[in-house]
Amino acid sequence: MRLWGRLSGLGLVFASASFAVDQAFKWWMLHVVDIEARQPIAVLPVFDIVLAWNRGISYGWLSDGSWVSQGLLIALAVIISGALWTWIATASRPLTAAAVGLVLGGALANAFDRAVYGAVADFFSFHIGNFEWYIFNLADVAIVAGVALLVYESLSEARNN
Repeated sequence: MRLWGRLSGLGLVFASASFAVDQAFKWWMLHVVDIEARQPIAVLPVFDIVLAWNRGISYGWLSDGSWVSQGLLIALAVIISGALWTWIATASRPLTAAAVGLVLGGALANAFDRAVYGAVADFFSFHIGNFEWYIFNLADVAIVAGVALLVYESLSEARNN
């Protein structure tokens, strides 16, 4: 198993950046803006900034908030992060390393929240009328962006073959 490859530095930069930006934003929202006391902050008619502590995973799965569930989710994130790092270390394309780095940084940022707060801090709420999209954070944005880049790369590679 290879732990460092020619594009590992690029993947590390994207992972570190997505982790750092997410954690800095969360710190700022929690300690400077004091979002908990000021929420919701209406930004647009369809977009608010709020604070929601997500004790589970997507759509509230595993949300009992127990330390067993949190420990399981943290352990799962560490295992997946190891697999993602191995993917970065063996990547042959810069887009792959950058995209997987975004996913890795986002996953580690949310795992860090679980370890420190016992839940993930989410802030962004889109809504139209009675419809509300799930509340998410910058780590989630990094994960989705990374996956979207991987899908793009896969589709463009398939077109070229």
